[in-house]
Amino acid sequence: EKDPQDFAAPVIAGPLVLGIDTSCYRTSLALVSDGAVVAEQRRLIEVPGGSRGLRQSEALFQHVQHLGTLCEALMRDAPGASPSAVCVSTRPRPVCGSYMPVFTAGEMAARMIAATCGCPLYETSHQQGHLRAALIGSDLPPGAFLAVHLSGGTTEILRVDEGLNVTLLGGTSDLHAGQLVDRVGVAMGLPFPAGPALEALARGTAPRHVMPTANRALSLSLSGAEAQALRMIEAGEPPAQVAAEIYSLLARTLAKLIAEAAAGTGLTRVLIAGGVAASALLRSLLPERLMRLGAPVRICWAEPRWSGDNAAGVALIGAEQWTKERGASA
Repeated sequence: EKDPQDFAAPVIAGPLVLGIDTSCYRTSLALVSDGAVVAEQRRLIEVPGGSRGLRQSEALFQHVQHLGTLCEALMRDAPGASPSAVCVSTRPRPVCGSYMPVFTAGEMAARMIAATCGCPLYETSHQQGHLRAALIGSDLPPGAFLAVHLSGGTTEILRVDEGLNVTLLGGTSDLHAGQLVDRVGVAMGLPFPAGPALEALARGTAPRHVMPTANRALSLSLSGAEAQALRMIEAGEPPAQVAAEIYSLLARTLAKLIAEAAAGTGLTRVLIAGGVAASALLRSLLPERLMRLGAPVRICWAEPRWSGDNAAGVALIGAEQWTKERGASA
């Protein structure tokens, strides 16, 4: 699956690094050279209509099916190329015990390619890949910053230090932002993943802000919002109104989370990454809510094309590690 926003691939100016990411939602591969994305391929995991996701075993099977054809397509975009290194996401987050079976598909492919090419293999996490991809084209200056990772599997606020060293500050205690959007959307009969369709419904409808936020000490809860949304649907509330309330709730909840983290850490630069961050509606609502709270923060959004699951950030992490090692040995 080509990224919807086509781009002109830069000339290959240096060593190539291959990135592989096999998440719960998408199989992704990317090639980077000299700090730029040369080529990439992605394919969504297929979910049957009316479903809210897949079991890990089913998603793992689809990754195995996708990896070969995506790798062939990737190399057609960079004919004659051979990677100098391979980097793969092997776990969801950079913490001990973080594990999901889907990442074993990418790790297996990465090990085979690295062994065949006789090149280094680097490992990273899916979350760090998201953060690195979000920094593509960013004007964030060096130094520590806050990051919000919003996706179907993660809703967390993080402190990020040099080298993408991540410290978890807080996040959801139950549902993730993407899960809330998908569950409400599927309940309305929208396709999974439901974000684009739910956002389209919400546009042009003024929210009444009827869903209360549930924030406490850098922890938030979204299960109550899901229950309220389902009650609204059952009561015959117009779908557009329900959708508008969901995005209003997300903006107000995240604004409180960010404001509290900024006050507690003294960090005022905030990077927003992850699939939910691609929402244009959320991008307009969240700054408004932060202004109302008087939070002195500067929001930096990932480019929409790099918000969803992708292997570009993973590849860039590998390229930077490869360069670091070469510099150390020089």
